[in-house]
Amino acid sequence: MPNIVKSRAKKMIDFFGGLIGILILLPLLLGVIIAIFFSMGRPIFFRQQRPGFKENPFEIVKFRTMRPPNEKEIWFRSDKQRLTRIGMFLRKYSIDELPELWNVLKGEMSLVGPRPLLMEYLPYFSEKHRQRNRVKPGITGLAQVSGRNMLMLSERRDLDVEYVENWSIMLDLQIIKKTFFQVLFGKDVISGRTMSDVDDLGLEKAILKAAKLNQKNE
Repeated sequence: MPNIVKSRAKKMIDFFGGLIGILILLPLLLGVIIAIFFSMGRPIFFRQQRPGFKENPFEIVKFRTMRPPNEKEIWFRSDKQRLTRIGMFLRKYSIDELPELWNVLKGEMSLVGPRPLLMEYLPYFSEKHRQRNRVKPGITGLAQVSGRNMLMLSERRDLDVEYVENWSIMLDLQIIKKTFFQVLFGKDVISGRTMSDVDDLGLEKAILKAAKLNQKNE
């Protein structure tokens, strides 16, 4: 199958998959919105800038699962302390990721692809590993069905490149199938796992450096 045909097929799967997903899951989405509002208040959604296709930034949308950090807490080191009870449930079954279907409909994300990382990571990836951004980021991906947050960052990085190098429609369908069963049973998720638990690349230092720089500029 020519690449242009496969690319168009992927776009169609993304659009109709995203649309059907939102329509089918609408009662669940509304239920989660109500639950978050009464348990944590506003905002309902977590929004953050992430690198998308060809490293162009976009705003990812998720359900909020944590309370805001206090003055003594570093946001990416305090997940365990800030994760709420409902947030633990949403993360275990990946329900917090469902608003990303809107990102899919907008053409910013795909149903399947490398998970969008933080913008601050980009300078610390080699040219080989920045290949992950040659495709749209996904709600699920090869790394997610190979261990989710049980994997170290280097393992996820290598699986992302493997996905890009071996991409096919059949691979996407296999990943979607595995994701369904993985989410159904809440497999391979440790709620509240911090960056320190999985960072074997030293990327945490990059986030700290960027955070300190932002504080100086404020």
